[in-house]
Amino acid sequence: MRGPKPRPTALAGPKGSMPLHALPRCLDHLTSVARKEWRRLAKPLHDVGILTVADRAALAAYCQSYARWVEAERKLKETPVLLKTPSGYVQQSPWLSVVNKQLELMGRYMAELGLTPSARSRIGLVEAMESQQANEVQRVILMKWDGDGRADGDVVLLDNNATKSGKLVQNKSS
Repeated sequence: MRGPKPRPTALAGPKGSMPLHALPRCLDHLTSVARKEWRRLAKPLHDVGILTVADRAALAAYCQSYARWVEAERKLKETPVLLKTPSGYVQQSPWLSVVNKQLELMGRYMAELGLTPSARSRIGLVEAMESQQANEVQRVILMKWDGDGRADGDVVLLDNNATKSGKLVQNKSS
C-alpha cells in the first residue's frame, strides 16, 4: 500500500488535531475573567456531552462577552446611569449600552450552549442528567446493635433515589 498509513476514524481531520469529542482547551486571547468563566463551564458542559472541540469558539465568545459584561457593570457602579453632555443634553452612560449589548450576546450563547433552564429542556439535557444520576448506585452499611453491644451488619446497595423512595436494589449479608 502506497502513501501514509490511514489514521483511525476517531483522529480524522488535520494531522495533530484533537478528536472532536475531546475537552477543548481555553483560547490564549481570553481575558483573566473570561478564563475563569471558561474553567467554571468547560468541564461540566463537556461531561454532559454538550461541549466538543467544534464548540470552542462559541464558548470562548460567551466567556469573552461575560468578561466584558463584568467589566462594564463595575464601571457602571462608578459612574451615574445618566450623564449630562457638554451641550447640556442628558444621555445614558455608555457603560449601560455595553452592559445591555453583552447581556444580549450572552443570552444568545447561553441558549446555544444549554446554559439556561429552557435551553436544557429543549436539548434533552435534563433527561440525560437524570438518567445518568439514576444509574448511580451507593453502597451503604447498615448496622444493628444487639443488647450486648455487638453489631450485626448488612451491606445494602441503594439506587440514587433511595433516600426519597427507599428503593432497595440489592441486599447482601456481611
